[in-house]
Order: sequence, then structure tokens, then C-alpha cells
Amino acid sequence: MEVVSSSHSCLAIHQTPSSARRFLGTGLGTHNTKLGRPRKSAILCVGTRRASNPSDSGKPHGFHVSDVNSALQGIPQKVGEVERVVIPGLPEGPDCSQISTGLWEWKPKLTVYYEKSGTKNSKAPAVLFLPGFGVGTFHYEKQLMDLGRDYKVWTMDFLGQGMSLPCEDPAPKDMVVEKDKESYWGFGQDSQPWANELVYSVDLWHNQVQHFIEEVIGEPVYIVGNSLGGFVALYLAASSPHLVKGVTLLNATPFWGFLPNPLRSPHLSKIFPWAGTFPLPSSVRKLTETVWQKISDPRSIQKILRQVYADHSTNVDKVFSRIIETTEHPAAAASFASIMFAPMGQISFQEALSRCRSKRIPISLMYGKEDPWVGPFWGTRVKQQVPEAPYYQISPAGHCPHDEVPEVINYLLRGWLKNVESQGLVDLPFLDDPSYEEHGVSRELEFVRTGYKKSVSVRLFGSNISLWSQISSFLKRHASKTRVINYKAREYRKDY
Repeated sequence: MEVVSSSHSCLAIHQTPSSARRFLGTGLGTHNTKLGRPRKSAILCVGTRRASNPSDSGKPHGFHVSDVNSALQGIPQKVGEVERVVIPGLPEGPDCSQISTGLWEWKPKLTVYYEKSGTKNSKAPAVLFLPGFGVGTFHYEKQLMDLGRDYKVWTMDFLGQGMSLPCEDPAPKDMVVEKDKESYWGFGQDSQPWANELVYSVDLWHNQVQHFIEEVIGEPVYIVGNSLGGFVALYLAASSPHLVKGVTLLNATPFWGFLPNPLRSPHLSKIFPWAGTFPLPSSVRKLTETVWQKISDPRSIQKILRQVYADHSTNVDKVFSRIIETTEHPAAAASFASIMFAPMGQISFQEALSRCRSKRIPISLMYGKEDPWVGPFWGTRVKQQVPEAPYYQISPAGHCPHDEVPEVINYLLRGWLKNVESQGLVDLPFLDDPSYEEHGVSRELEFVRTGYKKSVSVRLFGSNISLWSQISSFLKRHASKTRVINYKAREYRKDY
């Protein structure tokens, strides 16, 4: 493990030239920009460029174009009316990229846990993965060990979650009166000096990610965010575009927080006497204890995991055990209360989308279709607001497609990153026909997992997405609801 202090690890950030951030790499065209069609034999790879003249032999040139035979893309095959594409499974054993861990002291008593993995090629892009609420770096293990072979990959735990919980009680009780060693932290009468203004809000996480990129990663990044992480990723891209080369949203939550933001609504925010600061008021403590005992119960966590994962054959044992570990931390209950009562961010999800589009920041969408929380409706709404963003809808997959179908997400991410890095010279996955840009296309992706073949349906929405297409998708989804319920019931009986 490495330990990084913010006081001595600052690295210079050089703003990416506007041409490099230009939204040409979406493959769907941006602001009436028409992309040239690349040759079918060209695809972006990592390595040493083949020298065209003997004097250049052996010189490293970072990213280059080589034959399609060396690419990961499989050969399409017809399956009825939908083409099947064979894609790679996850690497195993020595083929995996090694993952290392670190601690970054951002501010006094506020230490961030992170993990990283990556190629030694300094020209490779940096990719930062942001987790959803209640999970952490462990949720992206399958991305670090796979994508780390081609990119410099990072992930972190948000403050107040995972392994970024405080090591000291932010508001300790009077130990003369309270001698229960297992009591919750944050339930005292006064806060510690370092926790006087501490609130686990989306604004805090936005600032945390911004400084992490500046002080630890040291270069602009592509940000990939799931659920809450998607909201933070878009928020950061909108407010600090010089740090972000592109954003991928994985079932991103389109809103966060319930109380008014004090900067946006100073008068309205004064109506609420408490907004997530420490210590917890006495009126909130009892409620927190009651709610926390319910949601931290292992049976409740198991129920939630079964709800958000569409394919119940997915092994979630490690995710389950890591969530349980977090709930057992003495600071977890008060941190949860602070998160729930924290104010909304200074800008909304829709405002962030508009800013990113106006600043031509590439955006891609990869959503699990069977998500019970952020369903297809929300993905199509984002697609309508940013029509040039590629939108891949994956089925069966729920709220966490990166963990449920990592083979598919990693395949699509590689294709999107190559497209953006080449400024559109490399086609996006599935866009091998110009007509698909407008009308979309579906594919069956096949891969091998633990010795068995699996197949997943992926639909790429075209730029011509209408209200009727949303209604049609909604009706089709509910028409097949009985089939999905029966499938889940069969899987449930198998498990138990």
C-alpha cells in the first residue's frame, strides 16, 4: 500500500488542448459535425508503432492504428435478425493486471482509500471509476484487472463510505456518562474541530474527486460512474472540464439530495434546522438507530442485491461481505444519516448535462435494462438531451452492469475510448453501417465465463429517438414482465 499526502504529492495538470477534447469522438456526430468513415481494417491499439522508416524502428509512439485482426472485436454472425458478436471474457491468473492500494490524506482526519491498476505505457489514457452509494472500490475489481492491461485505471471510496470512513469519532460522547464501547460514533454533544463543517454531500464528493485528479492522478481523465458515481462524474465534468476528457454513465442517478442547497436557496435552506452536519441532533439519533438497524441487517442487504442484479447467477458473495464490513464500522450509522440529510448539489443533473454538451465533453451511456431504480426511461431522457451520445441498453442487466456483465461493459468501454482518442477515426462498437447512427441497431454479445457460454442482448439507440420509442419500449418491457418474473422465480428456487 502507498500513502499519499496532499501536502507533497501535487502534480502539474496541463489542460488538454481543445482539439483533443473536441466531441468528435462520439461517432454519432456533434453539432452538425460529420465524421469521415474509417477503413474497416483500422482500429486503435496500445503499443509501439510499426516504423514506416528504418530510422524510427523501436521508438515508442504510444497509441497507434493497426490491423483489425489484433483487436478484441469478434466476428459478427447472424442469429435470426440479430447479429452475434463474440467478445473476450475476463482475464484470469497471470493475465490480470495487478491491483495496488493506497491512502490519500486529503485534509486532516479525512483520508481517502483508493485502488489503481494500469499499463506502464505513459501514453495510455487514465480512467477513473466512481462507485455508487453503499459500495466502493471493490465494485470495480473486474475493470481494474481487465482494463488495467491497456489503460491507467483508478477508483476510490467516497468519504463517508467504504474504507474512507473516519478513523476517529467526529462527535464523541462523554465517556464518563457513556461507557458503551460499541456505541455509534457521531452521537455526542459537540463535534471535533476537524468535523465542524463536515457534511457527506455531493458537493464534498465533487471536491474530493477534483483534488484527487489534481494531486494524485496528475492528468485529465475519463470518468466512469455508476449510480451516485455517475452524478458526481457529470457534476465534475461540468464544473472542471479541463480535468475530464469524457464521461461514461452506468445507470447514473438523475438526482441526489432532498434539502435545498444553501448557496442556491439561502432563505429556503434556513427553514431546515439540520443539514447533515456533526453531531447528529437528538431528534435524529433515535431515528438513525432504528433505520440503521433495519437497513444494515444482512437479510436486508441480501434482498437489495437480489433486487438490483437481474441475473441471479451472478456471484455477489464478495460484494455482500464488503458491504457488511462497512456497516460494522462505528462511524457508518452517523455517516449514513449525514448523507441522507445532506443538501442537494449546487447544480442539477440536467444542468450538468447541458454544460457538458456546450463544452463538447464526450458522453456515453451504458445502462442495464432491468434496473428497478434507474430504468430505461431515465437513460432515454439523457439520450434525448444529448442525442449525439451513444446509448447502449443491456439486457439482462440491472443497476450495476459493470459488475453483473463486466465483459460487456469492458468491451463497450474499450470501443468508446478508442473512438474518442482517435477523434472519430475508429468506429464505435456496432456502428459499422452509417444508417445505424440514426436508427440504432441490436447485437447479441457472446462470451465465456467460468467455462460456460453466456449471451447478452445490447441495443444501441440511434439519434432518432422519439417519445413513441420510449412508450413502445415501456409497453414491450411490461408485456414481458411475466416472463421476467418467472425467470427470476426459477433462479430463486435453484439458489434455495
